[in-house]
Amino acid sequence: MLALFDLDNTLIDRTAGLEDWARDFVRSRALPHEAEAIICDRLSERAHPEDFVDLRAILHLSDAPDDLWHEYVDGVAHSVRCFPGAREGLEALRRAGWTIGIATNGAGDIQRAKLAATGLAPFFDGICVSGEAGARKPERRLFEAAVAECGALLSAGGWMVGDNPETDMGGARAAGLRTLWVANGREWTDGLPGPDVMAPGIVEAIEVLRGVTV
Repeated sequence: MLALFDLDNTLIDRTAGLEDWARDFVRSRALPHEAEAIICDRLSERAHPEDFVDLRAILHLSDAPDDLWHEYVDGVAHSVRCFPGAREGLEALRRAGWTIGIATNGAGDIQRAKLAATGLAPFFDGICVSGEAGARKPERRLFEAAVAECGALLSAGGWMVGDNPETDMGGARAAGLRTLWVANGREWTDGLPGPDVMAPGIVEAIEVLRGVTV
């Protein structure tokens, strides 16, 4: 059996990690307090090297954008934390014979740095990052690439576990995967078809998978 997992705010708390990094960055540069909100707002949904071209100008920084990006990659990778129980749950799935993979949007260097820093990388049979695959969720090509990284075929089916109703759940459904939404305290988005299963957190989501027999 195959399960693909989203990374940010599904297995790891990206939001809290970004906030911690932004706070430390602002303090280290003696920037005004409101710079924290500017950084978090700009990088809340996604972060790419080009974002630091604009942030450099907005925050009046002298560093080269590439240097700021690398500082962000290193800092955020070591600021993010796994949600409690995520690592143990993945280990249990592997023991139960599941094939598991990562299907995440983002730049390759930051996503792989997070996986390495949190110790999650060894749990996965395949890791697919949009910045390396040339496609982004909800595109079918991203799911095809993620399944292929795990040595499987999309036509054989499987599960997608994620927190984003549009990119994770909608994209996976269109690709023919079963969908398992991790709510993390949120309500489902009105007007969108519901996932196959809703779980309050990653621990409960993994328990759902462990109970799947076919």
